Amino acid sequence: MSESIVVVLPTYNERENLEGMVRRLRSSVPEADLLVVDDGSPDGTGALADELATSDSRLHVLHRPAKQGLGAAYLAGFGWALEHGYEVVVESDVDGSHQPEELTRLLAALVDHDMVVGSRWVPGGSIVNWPRSRRIVSKGGSLYARVLLRLNERDVTGGYRAFRADALRAIGLGRIDSLGYCFQIEMLWRAERAGLRIAEVPITFVERVNGVSKMTGNIAGEAMLRVTVWGLREVLDRVRGRGVASVPASRRARVTAMRG
Repeated sequence: MSESIVVVLPTYNERENLEGMVRRLRSSVPEADLLVVDDGSPDGTGALADELATSDSRLHVLHRPAKQGLGAAYLAGFGWALEHGYEVVVESDVDGSHQPEELTRLLAALVDHDMVVGSRWVPGGSIVNWPRSRRIVSKGGSLYARVLLRLNERDVTGGYRAFRADALRAIGLGRIDSLGYCFQIEMLWRAERAGLRIAEVPITFVERVNGVSKMTGNIAGEAMLRVTVWGLREVLDRVRGRGVASVPASRRARVTAMRG
């Protein structure tokens, strides 16, 4: 892909993981720029990012004063990317859950699409080192949101995604009001309502080795509450004749590229 690419990497206490992730991204997609969005990590992640940036002109750091939510960090990163003229914007975790070695397949799918979702729940997708209970919660959450919001994609909560810059503009970042993990659902929901061409590519999601997961039961519960409110609002709008019809599945494409 000849277009300018930036990978947005939100961090909060990820000092143990950052350098390794940067190294793997550099090896996998050397043409991409990287943007670390650090929320004032008390473990010094931001300082490490600054140190790495001194020897890597394609690594940028955006410092935010405090932890304000994953969605807020991504929105800040997306805004920065659009302001700096990038044509492709990728979102990825830093903890090793999203494999940099698989990014090339997401970018290949983006050639014919506006947005690509790295999916754990399509054929070829998988999860490593998750207990059965967490699989059930994650898959159940995706199913609940899919049904209530009439989404076509199978993995609606995953955070390994690639966007064209015009897709982010069509979604309307200023309208996104989810600052936590519900951000991923809202982005996909608004992308569908904007009529974007969306593909799903199978990925292998690996549970982090270092650090502590920020996902909690309260966060998941809050996300489902928001989804419920959005879903009921859509039902009421349809009843009143103001609803926006879902984009037909025929306008979607699911990529099931062979894994390699």
